[in-house]
Amino acid sequence: MHPDVHEVLRAFTPARIAPGRTGHSLPTQALLHFNLDHARARDAVHSALNVPDLLESLRALHPDVRHLRSQARDRREYLLRPDLGRTLREESARHLTATGNRPPATDLSLVLADGLSAQAVNAHALPVLRRLLPRLFEAGWSLAPLVLVEQGRVAVADDVAYRLGAEMTLILLGERPGLTSPDSLGAYLTYAPRPGLTDEARNCVSNIRPEGLSYELAAAKLFWLLSEMKTRRLSGVDLKDEMPAGRLGAG
Repeated sequence: MHPDVHEVLRAFTPARIAPGRTGHSLPTQALLHFNLDHARARDAVHSALNVPDLLESLRALHPDVRHLRSQARDRREYLLRPDLGRTLREESARHLTATGNRPPATDLSLVLADGLSAQAVNAHALPVLRRLLPRLFEAGWSLAPLVLVEQGRVAVADDVAYRLGAEMTLILLGERPGLTSPDSLGAYLTYAPRPGLTDEARNCVSNIRPEGLSYELAAAKLFWLLSEMKTRRLSGVDLKDEMPAGRLGAG
């Protein structure tokens, strides 16, 4: 029997490499693994935020935490109408400015939203924040209230940060599930956030999870990008990720 020359590659990636064939089809075992991964990805899209636990944990990190909702009324509408996930519903918007005055300007607005995999947020958002927030506090950054948005997409962070008067925004949310990564967390960062911005105005750090970009490396990269945004007063296509490799391990 000939050795499997692809085995060495499979040791470095969960990707499907030379799964084999039976006639014109996949072997039964490979087909079963594919169907299982597909089911996990579908489940991730329909997963829900663990709101009580997330709120409790966020309040341990910051004294002011807000629980908001987008204009999407439920998961079905969220998936069918992406535009509704990009802005806050009216009562949530009022909750950000309940005092009747625009809040004082802050350096950063931090937002968590379900995106396309709430289970990614449930699993990975807090470990990232626990590593990022000490860096921000040590550098003297001021933070707006932490915000948890149900049925939220990336652009909802612009709506939140603009209402809170924040100079920058960072949103952590679940990325579109892949067949080997149903719980991948993404981070999107924007300087001078405001409603109507599009993706070229943002920077992205993706695949945050133990099997991808580790929590520590993600926090280091996010802090570097935020610091560059603040110093250079820009983000998106104008800000390249030129973080020195030696800085990744800095804590």
